[in-house]
Amino acid sequence: PNKARRCRAAGLRILSERTLGGGGGKATRMGSMSESALTKPEIEFPEGPAPTELQIIDVIEGSGDEAQASSTVDVHYLGVEFESGEEFDSSWSRGESINFPLRSLIQGWQTGIPGMKVGGRRKLIVPPAQAYGQAGGHPLGGKTLIFVIDLLGVS
Repeated sequence: PNKARRCRAAGLRILSERTLGGGGGKATRMGSMSESALTKPEIEFPEGPAPTELQIIDVIEGSGDEAQASSTVDVHYLGVEFESGEEFDSSWSRGESINFPLRSLIQGWQTGIPGMKVGGRRKLIVPPAQAYGQAGGHPLGGKTLIFVIDLLGVS
């Protein structure tokens, strides 16, 4: 049974994770998503240990232009810590999307966004080595992070 619990971040609902399919690489597409790509996402609470490799999960597959490694992307995103479920950053909370050149972002985004199409929503589970490194150098250092990203545009 799915147990819902409230995250410390205001209004973020975390649900127990459903099995996404076999291990490794790309997980299977999640079943019924009732939310559109234009509403703040809910994060399904992960069970078990944090992955040691980047996990890329297409929640909604887009049909627009495809992001390349050299792209600048216009995104809405939500970031939470894997262990606590606590929100640490969100463009949704600021009320506007943001433009980033992919080359200037953490390695997990540089690897996890190319191939995504405009109109899509993708969940990335990023281990410390592909996020902010080991503990000590950055407030999020040593932490596995979950991002849900809506790709609004590429250039």
